[in-house]
Formats: sequence, structure tokens, C-alpha cells
Amino acid sequence: MKKSVLAFGALALGVTFSAPVMAADVSACLITKTESNPFFVKMKEGATAKAKELGVSLKAYAGKAEGDNESQVAAIETCVADGAKGILLVATDTKAIVPAVKSARDAGLVVIALDTQLDPPDAANATFATDNFLAGKLIGQWAAATLGDKAKDAKIGLLDINASQPSVDVQRDQGFLTGFGVDVKDVTKNGDENDPRIVGNEYSNASEEGARTAVENLLQKDPSLNVVYTINEPAAAGAYEALKAVGKEKEVLIVSVDGGCPGVKNVAEGVIGATSQQYPLMMAALGVEAIKKFADTGELPKPTEGKKFFDTGVALVTDKPVAGVESIDTKAGTDKCWG
Repeated sequence: MKKSVLAFGALALGVTFSAPVMAADVSACLITKTESNPFFVKMKEGATAKAKELGVSLKAYAGKAEGDNESQVAAIETCVADGAKGILLVATDTKAIVPAVKSARDAGLVVIALDTQLDPPDAANATFATDNFLAGKLIGQWAAATLGDKAKDAKIGLLDINASQPSVDVQRDQGFLTGFGVDVKDVTKNGDENDPRIVGNEYSNASEEGARTAVENLLQKDPSLNVVYTINEPAAAGAYEALKAVGKEKEVLIVSVDGGCPGVKNVAEGVIGATSQQYPLMMAALGVEAIKKFADTGELPKPTEGKKFFDTGVALVTDKPVAGVESIDTKAGTDKCWG
């Protein structure tokens, strides 16, 4: 998988620009959830590199934190006013953003969701994403197989994003529980399960700080907690620090989703047991290509056969493989991280 390596400058709170492109006829916007999460940093690198290659003028925007729908709405409005041809969007609230997306599409822009499907998915013209349910299912299957007979008595804590339950949050959570063998009741929402193995669902805001508090809350509910699912690898790092603070880091199995270079390193070091690797650079590059093609020809990207989105792939990364669950080791994961 080809990697683009670019120097990444500090993002301003409002907007950042790709390297100047002479006589660019096509302009596009990238709108992510935050400017600090390494996943979105890499996504911006991929979009910037592809924009430069194709002669597309790119502006990048980000919310102030997970859940900041207001800033994303404002960014969409700015992109429409600026005459952009298309928007690449990682929605922080997959339902609340839909009216703004509709306005952009009504104005003639193509809107492509990255990583996170909108609710409903067809609110966007297209989606380039990981199969997030499968990503969760893989780490659930791995965790159950790793525990073996002890899985039936596991004490599971789930670190989700926030109360808005964006689609990526629900899909990974429900995928993990399905893989672990839990009856998820309604697969479209988190937290309605009644399996006695579940200690609770806590909101982490997909951040280290939020995850530390979330794990502290879970340990207060049940000190015998021994499995922690995290929405992403920053949350996994925060969960580990909370466990380490009380001497329980070796007693709890942590699993996650991202497969970023820091996360793969944490798998190699035993901080995370296994993670499902995504490819944000690919998502962003494909998105820029799609906007350019739409501007030139009016053609929209097609989803992967049998799915409602273009599947950019997923791989389980662990140095402790289990029978029946396909995986790659951390050396291979390092070679592919953030691809």
C-alpha cells in the first residue's frame, strides 16, 4: 500500500490550506471531528497530498472537540459560500449534521463521508470507510478466544464516544459485543444489552482524558473488570493509564480500533491486546479523487458490491494470534499503519 509522507503543520482552529496549487479550477473542503487526533492528522495528510497531485485547492476545517456539531455546520456553510465543488466530512454527530449536508448538496456540492456513515447513510453522496461493525467484531472475537473458558464470566467495560451515538460509535461497539458473543438486542444503538457480563458503557469522548475518567467509573462499579473495549486508540491509552494507576494494568485485556502507528506500538508493548487497523490516508485520497472526478465528469463513486459504502478495508493487529480469527502481527501492522 503506497504511503504519502508530508510534513504536517499545526492546524489553526478555523481553517488550514494545502500547499498552493497554480491555476486550480477545483476546490474542496475537508471537515474532521478534531484537529489533534492522530487519525485525522493522517487523514489531512492524505487529502493534502492527493489534492496537490490533482491540482485541487483544499481547505481543512475541524471541530474543537468530539461532539462539536456547530463548528462542522459552520464549516459546511463556509465551503458552500466559497464555491467549493465538494466536501469530505467526518461527522461528529451523524444525525444532526444531515440538514447542513442537504443544504450543501442542494447547492450543487458533492458530499462524501469519510470513516463515519451519516444517519441515514444516503444523506451523503458516497462514503469511504472501514467496515466499522467488522472492525469491532474482529476484536470481540479475538478477546473471547483469548479468554477461552473465562469469557463466560468476563467483566466487560465499554468506552464509547458520547451520548449522540454517532454511527461509527454504534457500529464498533455492537460489532465488538457480537464478536464476543453478547446478545446486542437492537444493533442500531448502544447500551440496551442485559448481559450480566457487561459492567457498563461510559463516554470517553474518544480521548485519553475522557477514557481515564471512564475507566475509573467502571472500576467503581465493579473492581473485577477484566475486559475493556475502547472506541479508538487514544481512549485505549487513557484506559491503560487509569488501570496502571491502581495496579490493574496486567489484569485487564484492552482492545481497540484504529491501527495507527502509536496504537500498533502499544500493541507491541502489551498496552493493547489487539486493534483493528483502518486506512485513513486511503479514505481521504480516494475522497479527493472522487470530488475531482465529479467536478470533471459529474460521475459519483460507487459503493463496494453488497454494501452501502466503499469499503477501504480492515485488518486485526496482534502479536498473540488466535485460531479462527485472521490477523497480522505488529511488524506488518507497522508497515501498513495509517496507510
